[in-house]
Amino acid sequence: MQLSHRNLVANVVQCTPELLDIRPDDRVLAFLPFFHIYGMTVLLNIALKRRAALVTMPRFDLQQFLQLIQDQKITFVFIAPPVAVALAKHPIVDQFDLSSLRGMMSGAAPFDEALGNAVATRLGITMQQGYGMSELSPVSHVIPAGQVGTMSVGSVGVLIPNQEGRIIDVDSGEEIEASPDGPSRSGELWLRGPNVMLGYLDDPESTARTVDADGYLHTGDIALINPDGSFQIVDRLKELIKYKGYQVPPAELEALLLTHPDIDDAAVVAAADEESGEIPKAFVVRREGAELDEDRVMAFVAEHVAPHKKVRAVAFIDAVPKSSSGKILRKDLKGR
Repeated sequence: MQLSHRNLVANVVQCTPELLDIRPDDRVLAFLPFFHIYGMTVLLNIALKRRAALVTMPRFDLQQFLQLIQDQKITFVFIAPPVAVALAKHPIVDQFDLSSLRGMMSGAAPFDEALGNAVATRLGITMQQGYGMSELSPVSHVIPAGQVGTMSVGSVGVLIPNQEGRIIDVDSGEEIEASPDGPSRSGELWLRGPNVMLGYLDDPESTARTVDADGYLHTGDIALINPDGSFQIVDRLKELIKYKGYQVPPAELEALLLTHPDIDDAAVVAAADEESGEIPKAFVVRREGAELDEDRVMAFVAEHVAPHKKVRAVAFIDAVPKSSSGKILRKDLKGR
C-alpha cells in the first residue's frame, strides 16, 4: 500500500497528548518491529515527537521484557493482546519490580475488558486500548487518557481528531446510528480522514474496493457504537463464523475462553460441517498441570453464550500461532 508523508505526519498530529499521554520524561519500551506501522507511527514517531526516551528490544521475550521495565525504569508500554495474556496470568511477573510503570496501551488485535482490567489491577497501572490498521497510518480510535477508568477498556475508544466514521449494515448497506439506550447494532466500520492511504500500489481494483468514491475506507471490521460514543470492534468481517445462518464472532469466544483459570491461550476458527455449514472450533493452550478435556471446555463456553455461539469442537495445542504484531494466524489453524 502507499502511505504518503502527509498520511504519517497527520496521524502523529491526530494522536494528541490528550489521547496518547506520552511525555518528555517518559521511558517507552519498544518490542514491536518498526517496519510494522504500529511500531513505526505509535512507538517510534510519536515518542520522537514528544521527546520521550525509547528503549528497544529485538523481539518479545517475557523475562527480558520484565527485566527491562525493572532495570530501565520504563514508564509506558505499547503491547498487543498476547502480551496482556502473559501479564495477567504468568507467575514470573511477580518476580520483578514494575512500580515505575504508569500506563500501557494495547492495539493490533481485539482486546477484552476482563483481560484489560486484570492487567491493570495486577500491575497497578492505567490501561488503554486503541484501534487502527495499516491503511489508516494506522490509528483511528483511542480511549482518551483523561477517560481511562471511566470508559470501558473493552472498547477501542473514540474517533481521533479529523477522523470521520460510519457503521454500515453489511446486508442492507444502510448506516447504523448510535443509541442512547445501549450498544448499537453491529456493522462494517468505514473511516475517512487525512490518514487514509493513497491506495494499494499498482492495484487500482483493490483500491477501488477498499476506498469508495466519497473517500471512506471500508475496514472489513465489524463494530458497534456504545452510548458514551466509544466504538467496540466485534471481529473481522471475513472471520465471522456462519453457523446455521447465525454470525459467530471468534474474538468473543476467545475472550471468554481466556477467563478460564486453566486456559493460558486460545483461538477460535471456523471448521467445515456438513449439517451446519461451519461450526466454531477452539484451539486451546492448557495451563501446565491442568486437567482439562474437550467436554469441560465446551461446557464452560455453553454456560456463558447463546446456543448458536457454542464451541462444538476443541483441540489442544502447545501455542497459538501469531504474527509479530500479535494477531492470531487463524489461517494456520484452519483444517487442523
